[in-house]
Amino acid sequence: MSKEINKEKKSKKKDSKFVKKIKQHMYKWHRTIGLITIIPVIFWTLSGLMHPFMAHFFKPEIAHEKLEPQTIDKNKLHFSIQEVLEKNEISQFKNFRIVSFNNATFYQIKTIFGELIYFDTSNAKKLQNGDQKYAEWLSRYFLDDQKSAVKKSEVVTEFTSQYKYVNRYLPVYKLTFDREDAMQVYLETSSGKLATYNPTSRQAFIWFFDTFHNWSFIDAITNNSIRIITMIFLLSIIGFSALSGILIYGLLWKQFKKTDNVAPKKGLRKYHRQIGIWVSLFILTFAFSGAYHATTKWTPYTLSQMVYEPTFKTKEISTANNALNLDWTRFQNASIITLNDTTYFRCQLLQKGKFKTSKADSNSKWNKKADAKSEVIYINAATNKVVPNIDLQYAEFLAYYFTDGAPKAACCEMVESSDEPQTSLENVKLLESKVLTDFESREYGFVNKRLPVVKLVYDTPEKTTYFIETATSRLAAIVKSSDMIEGYSFAILHKFLFMDWAGKNIRDLTMVLAALTILIVSILGFILFLKK
Repeated sequence: MSKEINKEKKSKKKDSKFVKKIKQHMYKWHRTIGLITIIPVIFWTLSGLMHPFMAHFFKPEIAHEKLEPQTIDKNKLHFSIQEVLEKNEISQFKNFRIVSFNNATFYQIKTIFGELIYFDTSNAKKLQNGDQKYAEWLSRYFLDDQKSAVKKSEVVTEFTSQYKYVNRYLPVYKLTFDREDAMQVYLETSSGKLATYNPTSRQAFIWFFDTFHNWSFIDAITNNSIRIITMIFLLSIIGFSALSGILIYGLLWKQFKKTDNVAPKKGLRKYHRQIGIWVSLFILTFAFSGAYHATTKWTPYTLSQMVYEPTFKTKEISTANNALNLDWTRFQNASIITLNDTTYFRCQLLQKGKFKTSKADSNSKWNKKADAKSEVIYINAATNKVVPNIDLQYAEFLAYYFTDGAPKAACCEMVESSDEPQTSLENVKLLESKVLTDFESREYGFVNKRLPVVKLVYDTPEKTTYFIETATSRLAAIVKSSDMIEGYSFAILHKFLFMDWAGKNIRDLTMVLAALTILIVSILGFILFLKK
């Protein structure tokens, strides 16, 4: 009996030595990992603290966030689009729409070369440098600034460190104003939409966030792939550091308490341990969601190139646009499309019984709805008759087109994406189709910019969903099941959208406090290492 008791004591002694050895090594690993990641953690937490300030607390004010559509007087369309094109010897074009600025009305015409040119609807004369003049007028309207001089005007054709892909629109005009805040305005003249606006303070925030959170400085040294690999590697190490901290100070807490009884830990070491165990969860969520999000950045953003632009011949459009069979008292704009070898005028009308909303309602800074006062009708360009239910049908056609599921004419522009090949929709069942007029859905959020869009859900293994902006014949977004999982991961674990119930201010404050606590724990750990 005594022999068995002795054996059990020896076994416990061996076990305790083994556990102690593991503890010692684990503690060294925790210190080493923490030391390796201290600089990245400081970079990410500091820049993370800046994001809520940049996006919310110190977001600059602007007079107008969007250009409200107005009804157009038919009498101002003295010349039809066909007459204007013929007078200026333009036999082919991509599309047109009507814009009003500087007390005049113009046809904005997209040429077969992609250039936007402007002709006065009253005399068919070309406006020299029309696109630049329209860009300046738009920017002054958005800023409500008619006095400040334009310091610089340029066309941006690709995303930059200051104009990030999150702004979506390309190409855009960038106008820099000679003001104290050095305001920069980015806008898309083809739609009259504001992309973004950055005063000096916001420019500094963007540079800081891009440099220290997205690590754009690595792009300048090597390339995007190395940047992503580096970030994922360091985020993984940070995750392991948090896990080792939980294991040491959490699961093995009893052993540490025994050690503390002999030589109690005071001061910085005590606070590092006590705070660290509580923030380890935040570290894990930030690290995991950040690394997961980084995996989506391998391929460049190409949606700005996904547009259907057939070429129209002027002489083949028989019905004049200023003689269309519609209610001209509600007319707001028109463009042209082709579907199933038939040409249609796509007309935007003010809804019946709707009146202009107040400036406060229509220009709310967080207005997340498309213009709900407008309705769309399609008119056959050959028969001048309204054809119902074309918008959804046209959206389906565009989805087929963007996935190579529909035949494309040789004249039509189609830029291939570098993303993985899209599944043809030729024989795939359409599960859902509807028009979205707001960004309330997590599936199609404010970051996608374009509204209204048609949502098309197809019966594919990943339930692929296409969001089509029929007004511009563009693919606004593609969402798959895997994209939704990653999106929810980033939204909930990285941006704290689970706190939306408390309001944006509380949510952002919670995120700031979490990042600040992680920063404090990391700095305390670094100071402890230096004191060792």
